[in-house]
Amino acid sequence: MARSLPMSPGVQGEVLMRFWEIVKLALGTFQANRLRSFLTTLGIIIGVMTVIAIVSLIQGMNYEVERQISSLGSNVIYLQKVSWGVGQIDWDEVSRRPDLTLEDAVAIGRLSGVAVVAPLRSRVISRLNYRNRKATNLELSGVTPVYAEVANYGIESGRFISADDSMRKRAVCVIGGYVVDNLFPDEEPIGKELLIEGKKFTVIGTLTRKGSFLGQTQDNVIFIPLATFEKSFRAQPGWGEFAHALSIMVVPKPGVALERVIDQVRELMRRRHGLKYDQPDDFGINTQETLRTIYRNITRVAFIVMIAVAAISLLVGGIGIMNIMLVAVAERTREIGLRKALGATTGDILYQFLFESVLLALTGGVIGIALGLGIAKVVELTVHLRAAAPVWTIVLGFGFSAVVGIFFGIYPASRAARLDPIQALRYE
Repeated sequence: MARSLPMSPGVQGEVLMRFWEIVKLALGTFQANRLRSFLTTLGIIIGVMTVIAIVSLIQGMNYEVERQISSLGSNVIYLQKVSWGVGQIDWDEVSRRPDLTLEDAVAIGRLSGVAVVAPLRSRVISRLNYRNRKATNLELSGVTPVYAEVANYGIESGRFISADDSMRKRAVCVIGGYVVDNLFPDEEPIGKELLIEGKKFTVIGTLTRKGSFLGQTQDNVIFIPLATFEKSFRAQPGWGEFAHALSIMVVPKPGVALERVIDQVRELMRRRHGLKYDQPDDFGINTQETLRTIYRNITRVAFIVMIAVAAISLLVGGIGIMNIMLVAVAERTREIGLRKALGATTGDILYQFLFESVLLALTGGVIGIALGLGIAKVVELTVHLRAAAPVWTIVLGFGFSAVVGIFFGIYPASRAARLDPIQALRYE
């Protein structure tokens, strides 16, 4: 195999000297036309800035959403009357679906891949008073003792609902941090009585705070035994009927694939509901992956808008660079002719103008990256949305800038390189 001969130190020095001459010529040109050079890079600046700022914010949102989805509990299947998703839901069809039952939960608990089953019912409490204090927009749920583990709730003080509470249908409750902050800011809530829609409940525990999920706090909750809930409360009209319907949370056994358990639950529920093979499910099976899919569908729109804005800006910026480089070739025709007469080759002229084009684009790229990171940081500080700029976004910004500089600079550079030195020296 033929091997290229190593470059001698003398040749290396000559190459470096030529490159340094090109750099000095390019910098001298930009210095002589500062305003024109800056205006030429505006398109590149806007395009790269848009990409960096939006990618940084979306990456930050990704981290936050993933953290919040994980806080719901790991590897959990949610069996409900409706599937989660974006788009119009036929509520009339949903209302005709059969309700899930405790017998369904018991049957699911017997499946070979299922470790834990946690049925629950919920309702909204618009206002709850304690002495002269109030808490609004609360979620009251009837749950079983395993719910705290399944839903990833920790106990801050007291205890959670026990099997004995459920069996005896005791009027006891466990409250979230939002309820504690609003009703018991200066006193111990354990042992106090709350009047919930005319019924007395004794506080037996408080929950550790989970923060918010997609802008909604997870700490405005009150949990009571499921049996007590069914004895004490009826379904509220409208949306309340849907919230009152039984939901079943299912946790697979360790080592059992989530998809396998989903198939088991689906097959069981279709059989219990008497569905034929060609009939659709009359229940919804949701997972954390469902939430991630919904989120990705929403952010995909932002990515498409980002790509469109960036592409238009980079196209405009590239055309601006080509235009200004063609003007530069016309203005410096005599200079090109003189350099060729003194021994400059076609390659020297080509590389000089191509380098100037790439340098213009990269300068715009650097400014765009700095502004994009700055905008993302300002948004992070003002709306407390974490921003994160992966290294690949910065490399992408440089890469786009270099490609635009080469693509739109090659024509003016080749045009300058092809000039005849005699005609160029006669150019007025």
